Amino acid sequence: MIDRITMTLRDVGTGSLLPVYIDVHDNSLSRKWLSALNNILRNNLMLEKNYCFFGFADGARNAELITQEINRSIAAINSANIGYQIDDNFTVENTLQAGPVGHGKPGLKLIQEKFNQLHRYFEDLQGVSGRMSPFYDKADPTTRYHIRQLNLLCHEYESLALSIRKKEYLPEWQRPSQLMCWLHAPRFTLDEEDFELFGIESLARPLGGVFIGVNKAVGKHHWEVFQDEGRDSRLDELTTTTLRSQTEAAGDFDIEWANDPGNFEFMKKNMRDFREWLIVNGFDPEDKTLTIGHPQVGQVDLATSFGTTDYQNIWDALADHLDVYKIETSDTTATFDYHWSDADFIDQQIKVISQR
Repeated sequence: MIDRITMTLRDVGTGSLLPVYIDVHDNSLSRKWLSALNNILRNNLMLEKNYCFFGFADGARNAELITQEINRSIAAINSANIGYQIDDNFTVENTLQAGPVGHGKPGLKLIQEKFNQLHRYFEDLQGVSGRMSPFYDKADPTTRYHIRQLNLLCHEYESLALSIRKKEYLPEWQRPSQLMCWLHAPRFTLDEEDFELFGIESLARPLGGVFIGVNKAVGKHHWEVFQDEGRDSRLDELTTTTLRSQTEAAGDFDIEWANDPGNFEFMKKNMRDFREWLIVNGFDPEDKTLTIGHPQVGQVDLATSFGTTDYQNIWDALADHLDVYKIETSDTTATFDYHWSDADFIDQQIKVISQR
């Protein structure tokens, strides 16, 4: 351990605070990441609180709210006069399947094709890192904000849908997680030694694990494509077209609040099928430079933070504190005294985006 971070969560309604303690591992990537995080905190960058707590089935950011936000961003893009129109509409009814819920039953399954298309709109509109689209070049800061939202809301809804379904018949396999992303977070380049923390085995994440932020380039990674498109999919047939390895990272990080599936047969089968999918599509499953998986840079001290290691008690505590209020390292601290439900939160974000 090279540092202990205190992340203070807040109950927005009551003001109650919950300190969560993160032990930072001692390895090459962890050291780079901690340095980048300290830089973010010193400069008090804006935390994307509307893209933070994922897969909490009973959270305030429910399916109705997210579909409304998707439609609002589509309307803003269509009215922006940048030469791109989206003839689409999202509702809970056309994004989640009807019917009985259970193993092998369709009820509440995500209608994946709908979100593959949503992600394609985003790819068309933004382009890729270093090669932005002409639509994005023409867009003003408000339109760029809404283009970005197509991607964020797509991933948020996919995660929420999985937890909504699992809650009905396999509640222990809900997939809550926490994504800590800051606007304009500086990037650093991954070195060869950093790739060693990647690998298919790192797809199974322990409860309380802290991981480097996912691919900073625009696009999906191999595991996402496999899960979204299926084991029989082929790259030349995909709805989403941008598949990039991770070459950069930032002080962003993810926390896994779900149970670790690694030792269960369903996950082992998923891994076997994924390896076969990679080979069929021309990839080497053992190639660490594909940057598959989630490099772990730290671990939440569950017993100290929550007084228990039981997932249900931890989820109960988190459910009342879905807001990040403060982060302290041994070097610096930053307070984030705002919330995604604030009346001016979007305006605050657009102002920050336009400063670049």
